[in-house]
Amino acid sequence: MTGMACAAVEELAAAKPKQRRLSPERRRAEIIERAAEFFAEEGFERGTRDLAASLGVTQPLLYRYFPSKDDLVGEVYSHVYLRRWNPDWEALLVDRSMSLRERLRRFYGAYTAVIFTREWIRIYLFAGLKGIDLNRRYIGLVEDRLLRPIVNEFRHEAELPEKEPNPTEIELAWLLHGGIFYHGVRKHVFGSPVLEDQETMIANALDTFLEGARRLYARP
Repeated sequence: MTGMACAAVEELAAAKPKQRRLSPERRRAEIIERAAEFFAEEGFERGTRDLAASLGVTQPLLYRYFPSKDDLVGEVYSHVYLRRWNPDWEALLVDRSMSLRERLRRFYGAYTAVIFTREWIRIYLFAGLKGIDLNRRYIGLVEDRLLRPIVNEFRHEAELPEKEPNPTEIELAWLLHGGIFYHGVRKHVFGSPVLEDQETMIANALDTFLEGARRLYARP
């Protein structure tokens, strides 16, 4: 090989980007992040071979970090749902220094800022269709930490006796929560036209809920 050719080879090698060498912790975190993107687009039907190929890693490497697909799904659940859960939401809902409507307005403004993403909503729906326990766990979390306090605070503001929320009251709170959630589904899953003024959408939902609840409790 001539000196000029050697120089060209050396120049090409120098220009080739070096592959990143990640720490095990960073590699694991990167797999979780990219797996969340994969599940959001493809759902949970495809096997670990396809998953590994999509992530750009070998199947043995994937199993080194996650012994099973269920283990990886569990980590994605923690990454997308639990780690984005803000305990301040729960404190806000029971802060009686402001009206319930104002608390709900602030809460749903903050909550939708977190969940109204393509990744969050699509993974949630795919998991439900697949029957993965992820949904049931999250629904339980929402009902216990958000909806029950909302019912309790409504009863307090309406000067009604405080008691354990009954199924009808919980269902009423789900109508509010589910209606707001479906706004995100229409936008991020179906690509349907939605009211882009999210504050107005939330305000309308709250007014409908609060007025309806007052009428419901006014019945004999």
